[in-house]
Amino acid sequence: MISGKKVVVVCPAYKAALTLERTYSELPHAIVDEVLLVDDASTDETVRLALRLGIRTFVHERNRGYGANQKTCYYEALKSDADIVVMLHPDYQYDPRLVTSMAAMISSGIYDVVLGSRILGNTALRGGMPLYKYVANRFLTFAENLLLGSKLSEFHSGYRAYSRKALETIPMLANSNDFVFDNQLLVQAVALGLEIGEISCPTKYFPEASSIGWRRSLQYGMGVLATGLQFRLWRWGILAPRILTRDPSFLLLSQADHLRPGYREAVSP
Repeated sequence: MISGKKVVVVCPAYKAALTLERTYSELPHAIVDEVLLVDDASTDETVRLALRLGIRTFVHERNRGYGANQKTCYYEALKSDADIVVMLHPDYQYDPRLVTSMAAMISSGIYDVVLGSRILGNTALRGGMPLYKYVANRFLTFAENLLLGSKLSEFHSGYRAYSRKALETIPMLANSNDFVFDNQLLVQAVALGLEIGEISCPTKYFPEASSIGWRRSLQYGMGVLATGLQFRLWRWGILAPRILTRDPSFLLLSQADHLRPGYREAVSP
């Protein structure tokens, strides 16, 4: 706990058997109350390893996508009475030790969302980020800041912390089940006026770390630009995109019964 607030780390996993144990071992367990892992129908030993490590684990019955994985993560974290939820990829690309700092920024009451930025501190290229990914990251972030009127250093980090209030008020069920989910969530946070903070986060790129190919990267980039444009048209009163709806049926806890049939909690054999 931090300042009396329960801290839950969630790990959206897909074929993370080679890196999960390193990631888990470096978590600051003194302040982390619970770790939850959601496996998106991996074909490796991710689930077996997670159970051996004592991680509470949920398994999608079929591969549903990165965004759908996070929806399950956040739903189960809220069910576990989390006050602060930190989303950390189990691929050891981000430093788990920063969970303490990110959770503390949320517990202060100043921020609703905190991002682990690979751009602050100029660590991305030193950590091995491919040049084309770096250039695309900077271009997309510039475009999004322009469209949203924000000043974030990076929109594309997979290391994030959320307050309970943020997860309960963002209509994430309106979002994609694919990679653009992350970007849509930030656009929604801006639209809701949530306070977003950033912290410098060193990153590592190595063969075992998860990454998407250039085709999926291009698809993601187009989705990011489309999301930013939707926000701008919404702000001008021209468009009413689904992701910026005020319909309470798109809130995570309002449709819990529709999420649950697609996955189960794993148990040790």
